[in-house]
Amino acid sequence: MTAEHQPDAAATAAPGGHSPGRPAAVEFRGVTKIFGQGTAREYLAIQDVSFTIPDLPDHGEFASFLGPSGCGKSTVLRLVAGLEPQHPPMSGTVTVLGREVVGPGADRGMVFQDYTSFDNRTVLDNVVFGLECRGVPRRKREAEGRDWIERVGLDPVQDADKYPHELSGGMRQRVAIARTLILRPRVILMDEPFGALDPATRLDMQDLLVKLWREVQATVLFVTHSVEEAVYLGDRVYLMDTTPGRIAEEIILPAASAPAREAQSEPWFSDQVLRIHQRIEQIEATAKPLPER
Repeated sequence: MTAEHQPDAAATAAPGGHSPGRPAAVEFRGVTKIFGQGTAREYLAIQDVSFTIPDLPDHGEFASFLGPSGCGKSTVLRLVAGLEPQHPPMSGTVTVLGREVVGPGADRGMVFQDYTSFDNRTVLDNVVFGLECRGVPRRKREAEGRDWIERVGLDPVQDADKYPHELSGGMRQRVAIARTLILRPRVILMDEPFGALDPATRLDMQDLLVKLWREVQATVLFVTHSVEEAVYLGDRVYLMDTTPGRIAEEIILPAASAPAREAQSEPWFSDQVLRIHQRIEQIEATAKPLPER
């Protein structure tokens, strides 16, 4: 590993990557979630999950979650978001910036895999929806909206008045990202946001996300099935085991210093991807069969 690929100094400034005197950005302490408890369809989704993502000043961490289908990655994300039916946990605590999660909040924003634009609203109206709900005056919110449309790589003149059905999948996800980031959440939750995109567009979106993340300096929790995506984006990767879902391993990664296409050709990148693929194969080989539901 070359010097330029060493983990960010802020992440190692204190034991465990914590910044002294600052509450963690996200922390799970012994979190268990059971669906359908007491019924014939009872299902233990995650069990005794614990991890800490520090709140790094002037930086923000990017944490990727990887694992087999059914390992609870999305459950973890939605517990942070405070979304039912995943929230609340059956036991344990989930905290964001030192406060226990009791439901959705303005300090968190979420981008889903499915395109979640409002079909009857233009690109601009979709992007400024949250500001509208906050009562921001129209002229101000539309000025901010056009700025964010440009930031995510769309044309604020040509694209602002289009409707979602006129956009490609990549363009719709750019709108979703702009709608989330315009609110400046401290924690950004992303549930396979690029999973439905073609490979070339996916790489472009990864580069865009890194650029915007550095600008907003938020903490990002990113669920993906792509090892390459997790390694490129993540400061740390959480590998999850299944039946029940739990953290199998936490891997601290170097920060990629090149765009996604270039990073994938670097030796350190290939080594990490291979090691994680092998570890996931081990997890899948030893996984218990899912119970019939």
